[in-house]
Amino acid sequence: MFDKQRLGRLRWACRRGMLELDVLFMPFVENGFAQLDDEHQLIFERLLTFDDPDLYAWFMGHLACHDAEIKSMIEHILHRVKV
Repeated sequence: MFDKQRLGRLRWACRRGMLELDVLFMPFVENGFAQLDDEHQLIFERLLTFDDPDLYAWFMGHLACHDAEIKSMIEHILHRVKV
């Protein structure tokens, strides 16, 4: 589903303005993304469209994410990437 060009754009989108997010997204996209099914790859791609302050708050547990798919992806990434 993700051709080389689209995967390259996805990797670029994982480079955020916050180091805390970089250390979550970069290892995940390199080591866990390919194991996701098509539906979950699209959810991860959608996750990257959110603003850094929201992502930071959700990943650090400061705010609850009310989108069930995104919340599930956040939990999956946190479980998969040990920081």
